[in-house]
Amino acid sequence: MRRREFITLLGGAAATWPLAARAQQGTLPVIGFMSSRSPEDSQSVLAAFRKGLSEGGLTEGKNVVTEFLWARGDFGRLPAFAAELVSRRVAVIVAAGGDVSGLAAKAATSTIPIVFGSGDPIKSGLVASLNRPGGNATGVYILANALESKRLGLLHELFPSAALFGVLLNPEFPPTTQGATELRATASTIGQPLTFLNASTDAELDAAFAALTKQHVTAILTVANPFFDTRRDKIITFAAQQKLPAMYHFREYVAEGGLMSYGPSLGEAYREVGVYAARILNGARPSDLPVVESTKLELVINPKTAKTLGFEFPATFIARADDVID
Repeated sequence: MRRREFITLLGGAAATWPLAARAQQGTLPVIGFMSSRSPEDSQSVLAAFRKGLSEGGLTEGKNVVTEFLWARGDFGRLPAFAAELVSRRVAVIVAAGGDVSGLAAKAATSTIPIVFGSGDPIKSGLVASLNRPGGNATGVYILANALESKRLGLLHELFPSAALFGVLLNPEFPPTTQGATELRATASTIGQPLTFLNASTDAELDAAFAALTKQHVTAILTVANPFFDTRRDKIITFAAQQKLPAMYHFREYVAEGGLMSYGPSLGEAYREVGVYAARILNGARPSDLPVVESTKLELVINPKTAKTLGFEFPATFIARADDVID
């Protein structure tokens, strides 16, 4: 039997049999994990996801199988991923990497359970209510795009005399529009000039870098979206080469040499996704599982990077940080 036929058969059984019955029959349930991100930038969150599965009594290769599909920042690939997982009749679809992944999964099936990790799931239409999601989808509300103004405020606090902040955003990611609106409002309030550069492809990102250099920006801020996460090494390298202070949305950027970040703990969010996937495989219905709000927020700083930029974090700012990476 060819591998694809085997996986399809396995997934079909997983979608219809209770977990205990599948174990008795010697088959394993299949989790279809589709993400707008890439495996290279997701190692830490995958470890957290597997930890969540283990809390529900599941171990990959022992009593569950996970099939991974990675869009690598190309959101247009997600509908085909969802259709493929539906055709395999997987037991659960984990839709990771923002609203775009969850919406693609929801458009593909109204019966296979979906566990998402996304921004505001009510605003995007993933669920009708956080407490009573209804339908076949539930998951974790990751407060990333709701914090753009806060990130701008922190950057301005450290560099109040900066002449021009450059803002990188991806217009192909739906929450970006609201984030840009909030940033303009906050910038007007604090008197901070901004320039916005769009990038949803590698060529556009290179063009944005060139524009930021030409405009002589004095600091940069990234608006949260999975495409930037898959290219974070390029963004961090650019900021270092241009000696630009930068504010990011996830701690992973700071761990790899970025200056600072403020945002939700992706590790905690993905652990919760794993917990919910396990609960569903153990018999829970998505409609009965309230959406979890990822409320653990982290201010993470890298003093070593600050030194390469020629400044030091004030002691009061260091004291407020949740983690100092040096």
